[in-house]
Amino acid sequence: MAHSRFIKDAGLTTRMTLVMFLLGALFVGLVVGLMLAVRSPGLSLLIGVAGLGVAWWQWYSSDKLAMRAMRAREVSPQEAPELHGMIDRLCALADMPKPRVGVADLAIPNAFATGRSPERSVVCVTTGILRTLDAEELEAVLAHELSHVAHRDVLVMTVASSAGIAAGMLTRGAQYGGLGLFGGRRSNDNNGIPVWLVILVVSLLVYAISFFLLKLLSRYRELAADRAGAYLTMKPAALASALQKITGEMNTIPQQDLRASQAMNAFFIAPALRGVSLSTLTSTHPSLEQRLEQLARIQAELGRPDA
Repeated sequence: MAHSRFIKDAGLTTRMTLVMFLLGALFVGLVVGLMLAVRSPGLSLLIGVAGLGVAWWQWYSSDKLAMRAMRAREVSPQEAPELHGMIDRLCALADMPKPRVGVADLAIPNAFATGRSPERSVVCVTTGILRTLDAEELEAVLAHELSHVAHRDVLVMTVASSAGIAAGMLTRGAQYGGLGLFGGRRSNDNNGIPVWLVILVVSLLVYAISFFLLKLLSRYRELAADRAGAYLTMKPAALASALQKITGEMNTIPQQDLRASQAMNAFFIAPALRGVSLSTLTSTHPSLEQRLEQLARIQAELGRPDA
């Protein structure tokens, strides 16, 4: 975990380490499974190298890819002086490098952080959240996002998601294989089971496991960022108010606009969803109730009156 004045979270560090270890084991298992299925070490090695290439590219270009996906642009202190001023103060308070600052021209009230290191990170907000929150609430949201950068969990999420992406690519390739990509070959040791079917099953299994591992990490890291941001600003009630406003405003956004941004849900401070329960196993975030309860406990611990 990067050095900063954000509170350390042993639970987050343990979970990030465990997820990376398990996903690494899954990746090795995927390559070995492919070697056994296709009986071609060269092809399996090529697939393995391609998978590592996907992980490296996501790591190296994570900030650019996320900004492009959100149609966001980097803004200078002259273009957004208040936003830069808030981040300057928070970074000085947290004793961490200042990230680049971005703005996405979207009505959805949201924010996210991404980047391969604290020195190569970006914190981005939407124009929707700038219109929705007051200064104190926006500062609380920015502290939440900066804690993701300081804890490096955004990097782990980015790299770890490559296992699911690689498995998804193999799944689609195997489906095409059923139509002749693998020449209709069958495994000699699997009672005539088609090679493409073996690859499809292995890939789906890897994808499913990586999917649930990432969701579990994603929910915990959001609670950890809420805690860290609240303790840094000493204003947990401001973050609680911001989360309530963001969630309420999400219900006014057209479904088409929400769907267009859902690929970034795991990185948003609140998912681009409405009218659904967030307490399911597949959700990227803890429920709003869980987050508000935690912030209320911190408020009571700090001995400050509720806002």
